[in-house]
Amino acid sequence: MIKKLALVALAALLLTTLAVAQDPSSVLKPPIGSHIAIVEFADLQCPQCAHTAPLIKQAVKTYKIPLVIYDFPLPMHNWSYQAAIFAHYFDSKSKQLGFDFRDYIFENQTQIYPTVLREFVEKFAAAHQMALPFVIDPQGKLAAEINASKAVGNEIHLDHTPTIYVVSNKGGQNRAVEVKQPQTELFQTIDAMK
Repeated sequence: MIKKLALVALAALLLTTLAVAQDPSSVLKPPIGSHIAIVEFADLQCPQCAHTAPLIKQAVKTYKIPLVIYDFPLPMHNWSYQAAIFAHYFDSKSKQLGFDFRDYIFENQTQIYPTVLREFVEKFAAAHQMALPFVIDPQGKLAAEINASKAVGNEIHLDHTPTIYVVSNKGGQNRAVEVKQPQTELFQTIDAMK
C-alpha cells in the first residue's frame, strides 16, 4: 500500500513537472522593460515563416512592441541551420541587422539552396558595407545560441514553424497565447492582451 502511494505521488510530481515545462507562460516572457511582446519560433527555410514575416513586422511597427525570435531550424530543411548561424552573426553586430538579414533571406528564400547560401549572405554583407569573415563561428558560440533556441522550443513541445505567441506580464502574471492563424488573429490577440 505504501509503495502504491509513493508511486502515485511520484507520478503526480512527474506530471506536474512535465505540465510546467510544457506551459509556454512559464518559459516565454517579454524582454525586460516591456509588458507585451511577440515571440516567434522561425525557420529561415520555412515558406510559411516567409509568408508571415511581413505581418509580424507590421504588428511590431503598429503596436511598438518588441519581437523575440527563437531560431528553430527544422530537420527537413537542408540550409536553415546554417542560415540561422549567419542570422546570429548579424545579430551580434546589431539586432536590427539581424532582423534585416532574416527579412532578406525570406524575400530570397525561393532562390536559395545549400550551395548558394553563402553567396546570398555575402551580397547582404556587401550591401551593408561589411566584410564577411571566411569562418563565421569558429568557437561554436552561434551554434550554441541556436541550440539554446531549439531547446526552448523543445521544452514547450514545439513541432512546427512559424509558431507565434503574444506574451504579456501585465498584472504580474505571465501569459502566453499562441496565434494559430496569424493573418486573422495576430492583431486581435495583441489587442486582447493589451
